[in-house]
Amino acid sequence: MAGGAFVDGGGSRAAHYEYKITSYFITACLIGSFGGSLFGYDLGVSGGVTSMDDFLIKFFPKVYERKHHHLTETDYCKYDNQVLTLFTSSLYYAALLSTFGVSYVTRNKGRRMSIMCGAVSFFAGGLINAAAENIAMLIIGRCLLGVGIGFGNQAVPLYLSEMAPAKIRGAVNQLFQLTTCLGILVANLINYGVQSIHPWGWRLALGLAMVPAAIMFVGGLFAPETPNSLVEQGKLDEARKVLEKVRGTPNVDAEFADLLEASEAARAIKNPFSNLLKRKNRPQLIIGSLGIPAFQQLTGNNSILFYAPVIFQSLGFGSNASLYSSVITNGALVVAALISMSLVDKFGRRKFFLEAGCEMIITMVAVGVTLALKFGKGEELSKGISAFLVIMIFVFVLAYGRSWGPLGWLVPSEIFPLETRSAGQSIVVSVNMLFTALVAQFFLKALCGLKFGIFLLFAGLIIFMSCFVYFLLPETKQVPIEEIYLLWQSHWFWKRYCAPDGNEDGQEIQKPRKPNNETA
Repeated sequence: MAGGAFVDGGGSRAAHYEYKITSYFITACLIGSFGGSLFGYDLGVSGGVTSMDDFLIKFFPKVYERKHHHLTETDYCKYDNQVLTLFTSSLYYAALLSTFGVSYVTRNKGRRMSIMCGAVSFFAGGLINAAAENIAMLIIGRCLLGVGIGFGNQAVPLYLSEMAPAKIRGAVNQLFQLTTCLGILVANLINYGVQSIHPWGWRLALGLAMVPAAIMFVGGLFAPETPNSLVEQGKLDEARKVLEKVRGTPNVDAEFADLLEASEAARAIKNPFSNLLKRKNRPQLIIGSLGIPAFQQLTGNNSILFYAPVIFQSLGFGSNASLYSSVITNGALVVAALISMSLVDKFGRRKFFLEAGCEMIITMVAVGVTLALKFGKGEELSKGISAFLVIMIFVFVLAYGRSWGPLGWLVPSEIFPLETRSAGQSIVVSVNMLFTALVAQFFLKALCGLKFGIFLLFAGLIIFMSCFVYFLLPETKQVPIEEIYLLWQSHWFWKRYCAPDGNEDGQEIQKPRKPNNETA
């Protein structure tokens, strides 16, 4: 099994890890994390563009007509158009289809190469979208953007987790979430600024996606590969040199020995995808590959991110007010990311999941009940009710932004052993993109059909997700990435699947040293 060997009668090598925070390490992580800005920019820009009149007139004139004629029955259905939502969701379908090919590049060519390939594809997609003259060009551009996100979302969390020392891995990995949030916020500010540029403001908003893509590609030319990936590729001397540089010390014998052992286990695995199905990898498969990436989308937050301007316009806000409100709510993501980065390695992953989950449940119920009582009767919402809805959505996004948002990428990136890490992250991205695409494609249809009930549905799903975390996810803070497997062997439920090496049937033959950490 991959991971650190036991020494001194059952202890791990982790106590001998040394590191310093160096400028080399900081620069590498900042360059790598910039991939999150691609994902964030797209999350933020698509909803704003689909609410712009010039965009609708050119591509979706029927939606434009519906938008500007009062609906006597209900206002929930203004934007219910499946081709319009395909503009948003096609990107995530493309990311889903591309991710298994991305896994090969990430494992065999390295995390850095995947990041650079993603930047090239994203740049091309932004260029085609900006020049689009018909819906086909829009969809082609979106698909290229999706391939870029497939590369970036798989490689960046791995890159950051592998570069980071165990004690600050949570904060470093959440640079991905921070740049994602900043990308969303910048996209909303750009939407707000270009909506008055007629008739091509939407082209500028879509085309500016090329800027972060170009920055990420140039940065990738100078960024180092991770030591884990270099060891995986058999470049041991180079891996040792990079590890010494990113840790700021030549005393890396213990950590490098763990990497070598993990690599030996990885090379013995011919098919990492089939290896994920083995009994000993059951917790990673259920928690990391399936549960967390699916639940991250079923919180309902990305529905708000995709369609914040559309939602606010559907609820009676004017065009300027809707974009302004979405800027406010998405600004909450940046604040939340900074909170999470500061505290996640102190308080842990589980506490953030559970505490923020309670806030998300309360706010979704509050929004649903308010809309049930006050909206959909052919009358505009009062300023007080409108302000209350914005505040509730702000609080919801703030809670998501320090829990399911960043931790939905952090936890899966740190729980897979090296031999299945690229394959596992590939499935993480695939499941995430599948549910992202489904939410993007059908949210407006569900809003039209379920009305206020869609928010109550999200509240119910978050209750289920919180129970999933409480019972099945052990605390992973400050555990070395190559020793996470010890947590499964001491967890009340997963230990029946994750016996020590040489005993696949689940019978424990020795009791491993329990990491100095809290588990479920």
